[in-house]
Amino acid sequence: MLNPAHLIQKKRDGHELTREEIRYFIGGVTSGEVEDYQATAFLMATYFKGMTTSETVSFTEAMVASGEQYELASVHGPKVDKHSTGGVGDKVSLILAPLAAACGLKVPMMAGRGLGHSGGTLDKLESITGFSPQISRARFEEILKKVGCAIIGQSSTICPADKKLYSLRDVTATIECTPIICGSILSKKIAEGAEALVLDVKVGSGAFMKTIKEARELSRALIGVAKKLGLPCRALITNMSQPLGYTAGNALEVRECIEVMTQTRAQRSPEFSSADLKELTLQLCAHMLVLGKISRNLSEGRKLAAARLTDGSAWKYFREMVAAQGGDLDLIDHPERLQKAPVVVQWKAGKRGIINKMDTELIGKILVELGGGRKKVTDTIDFGVGMEFHKKLGARVQPGDPIVTVHAPEGLRLETLEADFHAALEISSSRKPVPKLVLDTL
Repeated sequence: MLNPAHLIQKKRDGHELTREEIRYFIGGVTSGEVEDYQATAFLMATYFKGMTTSETVSFTEAMVASGEQYELASVHGPKVDKHSTGGVGDKVSLILAPLAAACGLKVPMMAGRGLGHSGGTLDKLESITGFSPQISRARFEEILKKVGCAIIGQSSTICPADKKLYSLRDVTATIECTPIICGSILSKKIAEGAEALVLDVKVGSGAFMKTIKEARELSRALIGVAKKLGLPCRALITNMSQPLGYTAGNALEVRECIEVMTQTRAQRSPEFSSADLKELTLQLCAHMLVLGKISRNLSEGRKLAAARLTDGSAWKYFREMVAAQGGDLDLIDHPERLQKAPVVVQWKAGKRGIINKMDTELIGKILVELGGGRKKVTDTIDFGVGMEFHKKLGARVQPGDPIVTVHAPEGLRLETLEADFHAALEISSSRKPVPKLVLDTL
C-alpha cells in the first residue's frame, strides 16, 4: 500500500524506492496530498541516504510528469540550454542566453530564484521593472521563434513539483543533495524542450560543492542521468572561490551585464573587472555551439561568440528578450535608473598584504542579511542592495584601501556584517595561486 509516511520511512532506512513509489510521492507533492512537512522529511531522508541511479532517473521523470512538457516542434533550430549550480555574483545567463541566440541557437531557459546563499537568475531579471518570467506556453514559443531566447520560471503547469521542492530545500538545509539536484536541474531542462545541455558546475567556497571531487561526482551523475533520459550533456567545473565579476546583488548584476554587452564602463574605476564573467560566458557559449552543431569545434565556437559579443548582437537580442517579456527598456537603456539602495558605504582593508582567500558563501550570506536574498520562502528581495568588489583574489591591499562598496537599506546596523566580511577574507604577506576559472571539462 502506498502512503507518504511509509515511503519516507523506507527511504530513511536506506531502501531503494520503486519507480511507482517515486511517481506516487511526487504526484502527491504536486496535488497537495503530501504535506510540506512530509516532503521536507523525504528531502532530509534522501539527503542522508541518497538515491541509486535508477531512483534518480525515476525521480527526474516524475518531476517532468508533474506538469506540462514543451515539445517546441514548431521552433526551428537547435535548442540548447545551460544551467549553473549557483554561486555568488553568477550572472552569466543574462549575457549567455542572448549571446547564444545571436550565434544561431534557440535557448529555452528555465531558471530559478536565489537558493540559500546563491543568487537567482529570475530575481536578477525581475529587478527590471515589468519583466515577467511567468508566461504562457504559446508566448514562450512565440518569443523563441521571434527572438531566439526566453528565460522563464517554474509555474503551476511546468515542473510544479520542483517549484514546491525547490522552495522547501532553500529553507530546510537540504540543498546539497546530488540526486535531488539532478532531478531539479534535468526535469526543468527536459520539460522546457531543450535538446542539449551545458552544465556549469561550481566548486569552491561559494559553491554547494566545496571540493573538486564532489563537483566531479555531481557532474558525472548529471551527465549519466541525462544520457539515460536522452539529453546530450556536457559539464564544465568552474571556480567559485570568489564572486564572479565585480558585483553581487540583483540590480547591480544587471548593470554589470549591460556593461559587458554594451562594452561600456562609464565612470568605472579600472579596479572593477568583469574579465572572469566575460571569459566564462564565452567558454560556455562555445560548448553550447558545438552541442548545437553550429560550430565544428570549441575554437570556432569561441571565435563566433566573441564576435557576436563585440559587434553588439548579444545586446540587441537581450533588449528584444526583455521587451518581449514585458521589461522596461528605458531602465536597461539607462541602467543608472535601476533600483538603488539608499545607504552606500565602503569596507576597507585593515592591514597590508595580499587577498589569498574569500569565504564566498559567507559573503553570500551577508548579501542575504542585507536583503538581497531570502531567509524564508515568503521573504521579499530588495533589488537595490548588493556589493561592488574593488579587490578580489590575488590583489595587494594597503590599510584603508576599499575592498568592497556596500549598497544597503536604511535602518540596518552594518557593524556586525562588516566584521563578518573581514572574517571572510584572508590577507597575508605571501601570494597563493589563484584557482583557474575552468578547472575541468567532462
